[in-house]
Amino acid sequence: MKVFKIITDEDFGLKMKKITNPRIRFGARGIIINKNNEIGLLYKEKKKEYKLIGGGVKKGETYENAFIREAREEAGCLINIDKKIGIIKEIKTHDNFIQESEVFIAHVVRDKMKLELTEKEIGEGSKCIWVKIDKAIELIRNSEKEIIASKYDGEKSIYHTMFIVRRDAEILKYYIKNCNIITHKLY
Repeated sequence: MKVFKIITDEDFGLKMKKITNPRIRFGARGIIINKNNEIGLLYKEKKKEYKLIGGGVKKGETYENAFIREAREEAGCLINIDKKIGIIKEIKTHDNFIQESEVFIAHVVRDKMKLELTEKEIGEGSKCIWVKIDKAIELIRNSEKEIIASKYDGEKSIYHTMFIVRRDAEILKYYIKNCNIITHKLY
């Protein structure tokens, strides 16, 4: 699977540090499209953060199953995965951390109308919103400038959130440039 983007400290004007024995996290995330051709975003009100649906892959879980689970938890819906579009990497040398995420496109099969959020997500005022792709890009890009630290993330809260919103903006940019969004208007 092709890595379509690597995000590093340099993307934020930070000098890269030497990275040794980094913590590595694998994720599954992507673009979920509903019947109104809207994209699901998780909005964390207390952080002023908009992000695509997705999260970490649990031990023994496939990337596909992780994305399906995250859609159920964060967007409250059941999905069918249409396509895997690639891999995006985040190299955070200021925290000795690397995240590699497989990125998917999916459509909503059934909306359960109930999120299954973690205590942290609830504490951050999380809710799922559905918006057109242009609005999704605008919200995600603007949130990079408005991020507020989370009491749940420690001293590196803003640092990590900057990567999250930049990563998700890059995913949407790649999707628009390289994927046929017209076919998804069928949902």
